[in-house]
Amino acid sequence: MIETPCVIFAGGKSSRMGEDKSLLPFGDFKTLTQFQLSRLSKIFKTVYISCKSKDKFTFDANFIEDVLADSVFAPTAGFVAVFKELQDESFFALSVDAPFISEEIIVKLLEEDAKNMNVDATIATSSYGIEPMCGIYHRSLESGFVSMLETNNHKLGFLLKKANTIFVPFEDAQPFLNLNSPDDYKEALKLI
Repeated sequence: MIETPCVIFAGGKSSRMGEDKSLLPFGDFKTLTQFQLSRLSKIFKTVYISCKSKDKFTFDANFIEDVLADSVFAPTAGFVAVFKELQDESFFALSVDAPFISEEIIVKLLEEDAKNMNVDATIATSSYGIEPMCGIYHRSLESGFVSMLETNNHKLGFLLKKANTIFVPFEDAQPFLNLNSPDDYKEALKLI
């Protein structure tokens, strides 16, 4: 099992979906979050769920609440809370709405990350572009996230381009399908 902790980010606003996508049924699970937690727990030794409030979930897990910024529904607040909570030097970040990211993709990202000294992040790219919610983030970025939160700048790509980031290209874009809209959700239910 992978020692690097995994953090599932499930604190978004889901405005394009029209309802909280982290709570949508998926596969044989009551929620997409439980689906992600179950499959990622078979890959990672420790899995956390970053969210605004654990009260919306009806199951037990390692929750990290990003109460630092109640009105901010960007992952920035979640990253600040994760760095504050975890003692680890790095963690693997994955959005709850990316249920098709395979173990092979995760392992490749971790292998590329391990090859490089003084890296701040190792992030997947696909034909969709940079996939900032699929990659490894190092503690060296903590102050950058704090600054972004303080200045209300939530563009992860901006931070990653300024940092020492390794971008790892993946040819097959299908695993990077995000469930952003009802149509995306219907498509994902067919694929599962």
